[in-house]
Amino acid sequence: MNARRIRDIDYQLLPGSDRKTTDIIIERNGSVVVRPPSGYSPEKVDAVVESKRMWIYRNLAEWRDLNATSVVREWVNGETFLYLGRSYRLSLVTDQADDLKLKKGRFCLNRHLIDKYGVDVARQVFEDFYSQKGFQRIKKRIEYFAPKVGVISDNVAVKEMGFRWASCSKTNALSFHWKCMMAPPRIIDYVVVHELCHMHFRNHSDAYWNEVDKVMPDYRERKEWLKTNGAGLVL
Repeated sequence: MNARRIRDIDYQLLPGSDRKTTDIIIERNGSVVVRPPSGYSPEKVDAVVESKRMWIYRNLAEWRDLNATSVVREWVNGETFLYLGRSYRLSLVTDQADDLKLKKGRFCLNRHLIDKYGVDVARQVFEDFYSQKGFQRIKKRIEYFAPKVGVISDNVAVKEMGFRWASCSKTNALSFHWKCMMAPPRIIDYVVVHELCHMHFRNHSDAYWNEVDKVMPDYRERKEWLKTNGAGLVL
């Protein structure tokens, strides 16, 4: 990515694609990312960003409002963690062989992990749990939705993805952020359909959203939920 600045807007310029319009995205870390059509000069992209100035301001303001409520973890008994849209309280236990278990409505975490290794290791255990459960669920949901979208996908990964919820590569490999497993099942389904439809269109054109609409007519509501609540899906 190429870092650029037009007046007071800093943005990351991605390589051009076969899209017909310039795609401007506010990432989950608040950065502005721009992917133009192939052949656009940096100066032409600057002009597009300038023309979308008010839209960028408005969406950055929304991002700041949403992230003002981000969770700060203390890793103590009774703290809540999200899983499939529900909150589960944390119990630090000493009589458990496994590092982490979800049982009787609680996340039971082996206390020695924090006492001996600190919160970074405890956080990694949660990430591993979400990744494992995420692969199982998301793979099944892909198997369900892929025929409806009219595509085939057998290359799936659930992992840390920085500030992206998911991605679809040029070879149709699908990757999903483990944080998706904190969202309600219907939102996970939206992310799955979103990426499957990118196998037809590598952009966010009207044709692309029409494809999403065919499979998930209420996608706008789900998309808005993710936009509004996504900042709260954190460890």
